Amino acid sequence: MELTGKVALVTGAGSGLGEAAALKLAEAGADVVLASRTRDELEAVAAKAEKFGVRAMVADLDVADDGPMRMLAERIEREFGRLDIVFANAGVNGVWAPIDELTVAEWDDTIRINLRGTFLTIHHTVPLLKRQGGSIIITASINGTRTFTNGGASAYSTTKAGQLALGQMLALELAQHRIRVNVICPGAIESEISDNTEARHVEKAKVPAKYPQGTVPLTGGKPGTSEDVGDLVLFLASDRARHISGTPIWIDGAQSLLV
Repeated sequence: MELTGKVALVTGAGSGLGEAAALKLAEAGADVVLASRTRDELEAVAAKAEKFGVRAMVADLDVADDGPMRMLAERIEREFGRLDIVFANAGVNGVWAPIDELTVAEWDDTIRINLRGTFLTIHHTVPLLKRQGGSIIITASINGTRTFTNGGASAYSTTKAGQLALGQMLALELAQHRIRVNVICPGAIESEISDNTEARHVEKAKVPAKYPQGTVPLTGGKPGTSEDVGDLVLFLASDRARHISGTPIWIDGAQSLLV
């Protein structure tokens, strides 16, 4: 899949799904803009991307902060003059707890990063995408879109359901500008998002259920990899997905059909 001459923004690019997708896009020839909170991680990913002969720009920021996201879009315009691909991937699991124990601050923090951050990423980059069309890809989850059995994940699942609704709304709104919008819904994937999870008394909110051996049928219970998701992002960013928009894609080895 050839992306030479195109520019891609990846949020949450310092590790996990974001890093894997950024490197897949760079390998296909796209210049990459890497955004997340941790500059050291971003610079390490940028060094890997540049080995493919592309340009890599880093921006350490909070995707839920309006000012820095607006300035990032302005910087992309100055340094690249265009933007073709947006992978709105940054997010956290946040706090998982029974609804009567989850605090307002914990709820607000998850909503802020996952929903406000996704909104700001798209809000500030759409003017650049409208010039020539492009692809927006949003990372949601099986949680809140097809799976509802993870006790205590109410705030997280609400943001993931919201991201799917936002993606489908925008697929129609932006179609006239030749901008495709799709939502990927990973299941168990080897990544670092679990580092952002605080689980508290989740057993109180869990509904007992029995499953066959292993919860990822396709792989015998083993989780997928970040590279699996990176391959999907690369496909959705490419012209091979030119007629796909407004589509949720569950990438979970059939896990969400079981749990």
